[in-house]
Amino acid sequence: MAKFLIIRFSSIGDIVLTTPVIRCLRKQYPDAEIHFLTKQSYKSIAEHNPYINKIHTLGDSFDLMLHELAREEYDYIIDLHHNLRTLRIKRFLKKVKAFSFDKLNVEKFIYTNLKINTLPKKHIVDRNLETVASLGVVDDGLGLDYFIPEKDRINNKDLPASHMLGYIAVVIGAALATKKMPLHKLKELCASIQHPIILLGDKNDAEEGKAIAATDDIKIYNACGKFNLNESADILRGAKLVISHDTGLMHIAAALQKPIISVWGNTVPSFGMYPYYGKLSAQHHDIVQVNKLWCRPCSKIGYKKCPRGHFKCMENIAVNEIVNMVHHRLGR
Repeated sequence: MAKFLIIRFSSIGDIVLTTPVIRCLRKQYPDAEIHFLTKQSYKSIAEHNPYINKIHTLGDSFDLMLHELAREEYDYIIDLHHNLRTLRIKRFLKKVKAFSFDKLNVEKFIYTNLKINTLPKKHIVDRNLETVASLGVVDDGLGLDYFIPEKDRINNKDLPASHMLGYIAVVIGAALATKKMPLHKLKELCASIQHPIILLGDKNDAEEGKAIAATDDIKIYNACGKFNLNESADILRGAKLVISHDTGLMHIAAALQKPIISVWGNTVPSFGMYPYYGKLSAQHHDIVQVNKLWCRPCSKIGYKKCPRGHFKCMENIAVNEIVNMVHHRLGR
């Protein structure tokens, strides 16, 4: 019986994007023991995955964690993070055969600095799966997984009565400011959509959510900071349509097979991290971005503010284009 350690420390979306590897590895090795190593703050994303036998977390003591991992006597390490910390783990467990994801950092540097795209035209999920191809693991075409525990299921009483017949989920947050539309654009978008809306984000998005909801507090419900991640995922599960920036909740929505309109700022879909439904899914997504803007992409991650000062990648987003997509999706 083989014993595997899969490593992905962060973040929400990146961990969700590893789930096809976990599921397909389980199908190829049904009797194997599969462990997953992540940060403590992201444990809830993986702990309800039935394909994982045990979760390890990166805590206060890296050395203690190394010794705990050594006691497990793994046969294989699947490193889907591939950074200095995972290198240290692999060196400590030097007798364990390791397979490491190629992050293509050189290609990303060329793209963000020289605006020459040499990246393969592949989704990152397919590249994750290539990491374990030599183990005989093949893609089952089923897309991403996200498992919501029963305790985090949303009851009808948790949402306004005005939203009981259906709503659009609008994810207003993002890890960094250059990946999200400015407040005035979000207000314009939500005001233009003639359908109940639930705003999603964490507690850091609560004030902006309050300002957006104030434009129409019957149509727009601000759920930012009111629900944990799994509860927010369940709100996504109940949505007719999801509008999102390039963020973790976008990937969770894709895992739940929801129709998505994704809005892109300083990052670009050609990085290979657009919504992924799997080869057997009939679901599809729409992409909204400012094309042929000379400074995009300016970063593979994002910034706290536009390094050029103009923020044209989001300021020039055509809100009416998104609204037209919404009406088309809703059959209006």
